Amino acid sequence: MKTRKKGYGILLSLTIIITLAALWTIVPQATASKVCLIGYKAHCTFTPISTIVCLLLAAATCKIRKKKFTT
Repeated sequence: MKTRKKGYGILLSLTIIITLAALWTIVPQATASKVCLIGYKAHCTFTPISTIVCLLLAAATCKIRKKKFTT
């Protein structure tokens, strides 16, 4: 069985949370006050930009996790 260092689980959890946040930004919401940049009422009014930023942050944490905790 492979033993992982202490911070591996924290970074894995952070990656999952950020990825779920990226998915949450594109969810349609009829009660939204403004139309997003794509043209529909989404949970986040900056939908394409915020989704890309979240996915880039998830990729960065994934890369850090791989670099620091994989031998």
